[in-house]
Amino acid sequence: MRALAASVAISERAGAVLREVMASGDLGIIDKGGQNNLQTIADKKAQLLIVSSLMKQLPSAKIIGEEDDDCDYSSDDAQSMVTGETSPEVLALACPEDLTSIKEEDLVIWVDPLDGTKEFTQGRKQDVTVLIGIAAYGNAVGGVIYQPWYSQKEGGENTGRVMWGAVGLGAHGFTRTEPPADRKVITTTRSHMQKSVQDAIDSCKPDSLIQIGGSGSKCVLVADGTADAYLFASPGTKKWDTCAGDAIIKALGGTMTDVHGGPIKYHADVEFPNKKGVLATIRNHEFYLSKIPSDIMERK
Repeated sequence: MRALAASVAISERAGAVLREVMASGDLGIIDKGGQNNLQTIADKKAQLLIVSSLMKQLPSAKIIGEEDDDCDYSSDDAQSMVTGETSPEVLALACPEDLTSIKEEDLVIWVDPLDGTKEFTQGRKQDVTVLIGIAAYGNAVGGVIYQPWYSQKEGGENTGRVMWGAVGLGAHGFTRTEPPADRKVITTTRSHMQKSVQDAIDSCKPDSLIQIGGSGSKCVLVADGTADAYLFASPGTKKWDTCAGDAIIKALGGTMTDVHGGPIKYHADVEFPNKKGVLATIRNHEFYLSKIPSDIMERK
């Protein structure tokens, strides 16, 4: 609960950093190589804040961030951003019984400081999220998704929204709208629409398709009831993209697996890529799995 409370408060601070960088107009875009692999000043600043703060509050936990290779957490810049804030709302709740035996050293925390970097550089702010996922024994157990540009107050001030949850505790910070039982709305990638992704979607015969950037924003759509399934039959996502949403969707009674139905694991030494894709649902998970061709990930 301390890890979750810290992550909620820290995500809000990180979201403010993203808004500040966007407002400055100087994004400092760098192409890290590979398809759509961009980095901005906001990615690095938010990661320094998040990881340095988590290290301070949870020194025995393992923390893995997308931008680790480019961040010095002992630097003056990193230390100046450290926050010891936690969420009183989270700490006021009792830890679910199934999680009470977890120790700080059992935790692996996956951080994506700016999910949807390409969309950030294009000004598609509604696709951008801050992701902090908490895992124990390889399983996603807690998650935080912060939307820095969730709404805009009168006068133009941006206000964010923090969604959070834990398995056994439910999901908080939003209200889920239950969709019709037989509806099939799929959300998927906006910029990685290759043949395997399209074929998997077509096999499910969805009523409609929502294409947006960022894994976090797709998880939000499934969690709040806007979409019925997040389907991405490609190796494009990594553990820091999915851990937070995985936990929140499980907290709602849903399921996240690869497209063959296998679990996505979050051990400290696991491979970062989700090589067998992602399927996330609140209900009817087996229906979608049954429709996806078994050889879909081997297709070119």
